[in-house]
Amino acid sequence: MSAEVAVVTGAAGGMGAAISRRLRDTGMRVAGFDRDAAADCDLALRVDVSVPEEVRRAVSQVEAELGPVDAFVSAAGHYESLPLAEVADEQARRMLRVHLGGFFAGSQAVLPGMLRRGHGSIVAISSELAIGGGDRDSHYAAAKGAVLGAVKSLAAEVAHAGIRVNAVAPGPTNTPMLPPDSPWREEDYLATLPTRSLAEPEDVARCVEFLVRSAGFVTGETLHPNSGAVI
Repeated sequence: MSAEVAVVTGAAGGMGAAISRRLRDTGMRVAGFDRDAAADCDLALRVDVSVPEEVRRAVSQVEAELGPVDAFVSAAGHYESLPLAEVADEQARRMLRVHLGGFFAGSQAVLPGMLRRGHGSIVAISSELAIGGGDRDSHYAAAKGAVLGAVKSLAAEVAHAGIRVNAVAPGPTNTPMLPPDSPWREEDYLATLPTRSLAEPEDVARCVEFLVRSAGFVTGETLHPNSGAVI
């Protein structure tokens, strides 16, 4: 029996790279999508997830080279912090294209095969800011919140077909997306967290592994590896 296949977006670094490594360690064959070259995967493709046609072509290539897609993890992300009054229309649209659009494009590309086979797992990476909000984070939090709504709705839509759809909403995580001078790295902020430390990409990857590989009884749910930032 051939190994199961997972597609992970944002696979070139941070959470996406950790997720790719974790799923490969469980025996899955992983296709990594990113605008940069991804390592730790069996097939690395340069893909802009905000362009649906690129995503569709890449999924077709994965199916041809690795086999049917059993799991899709939407981890590609983009972050910037701005007061709402300074967010230009294009900046707001870019947030939605990358986060919500990337989730839509990937899900639409893999769902036909999952529906035919009667099984599959889709996991979206959201954010604790989608739940708790954040100063100067309105357009980012809005895009991540939209992802949570899409996850719950899609979970209800495809559960009858044996497909599970879930989300992971990390808090501040020790990835390159969080710059060295980020206020979330300061001791004063860390002291407010119940765990007193940032999450690591591997913490998020373990949550994804559980949802993809073990949680056959879970759909429409969100896991919160946020160091206790939102309880």
